[in-house]
Formats: sequence, structure tokens, C-alpha cells
Amino acid sequence: MNHKVAIVEKFKIKQAEIKDAQRIAILCEQLEYTVTQPQVEQRLTKIQNNDSHIAYVATLANEYVIGWAHAHTYDSIVVPTQVFLLGLVVDKDYRHNGVGRLLMQQIEKWAALVGCEGVLLRSNIKRQEAHLFYQKIGYTNIKQQKTFYKKLS
Repeated sequence: MNHKVAIVEKFKIKQAEIKDAQRIAILCEQLEYTVTQPQVEQRLTKIQNNDSHIAYVATLANEYVIGWAHAHTYDSIVVPTQVFLLGLVVDKDYRHNGVGRLLMQQIEKWAALVGCEGVLLRSNIKRQEAHLFYQKIGYTNIKQQKTFYKKLS
């Protein structure tokens, strides 16, 4: 689909299942993250067996996945237990319809349920539209940083 779609069907937020892996992988590509369906299936299996992780999908009434969010709790010596958002993607054809807001509200409810003080996330500097979205739903930019990575053999 290359056009914007107004959501006339109801959509729901539910925990992600293995059957959602193909759509999750396709949605990842919209943000330039290359991941295969088997990789998503494998990772979802690990996540489903780990109480410190949660993954939700937003679906239309026909179970078609139009967005997903993944978060985990983490403990730190320097801050109280937080939930860290690891990913949020809404299909480009369904953005600006409240799907992202509902996914984030579900993450926030889960965070409160598991006793966390807040939700933390990082957003690539080039994703200006995402920054505006997060600010609109009550998030504040608390610092700028560089991200370093070292691939292990």
C-alpha cells in the first residue's frame, strides 16, 4: 500500500505471538532494520519466556498487524527500576491514527503493573517525526548522547 489509510475498522492491542512474526519483520524494514521472519520468530520465542520483556502488536479486526512495541524492565545501581522501550513501529499507512499512542499506553500500563517508576526510550536523531510524537504523548528529552557498539566474535 502506498497511500494513507484511515482506520475505519476497530483495532486492538494484544501480546505478540509467533504468528505475527512475518508482519513484524516487514514493519521493521519500514524503519530500515533488516530482520527476517525466522529471526523474529526465534527472538519472540525468547521474549515470551522472559518475564522482564513484553511485546505487543496492534491489529485490525482481521488480525492484520499494523504496529508493534517491545520493552523490557531493567535494574540499575544509579536509577530506580525502569522499563526501556526497545522498539515501536506503526505501519506507514496507519500512522497518525492513534495506534502508536495506544501501544505506548499499553507499555506504560505494563510498566506500572511490574512496579517500574518510568519508561525510557532512545530515538535516532534523524527521526524528527518520532521525536514530535513522543513529546506529544508526554515524554521529555532528558539528554543527548552517542551510542557505541562493539561486535563480539
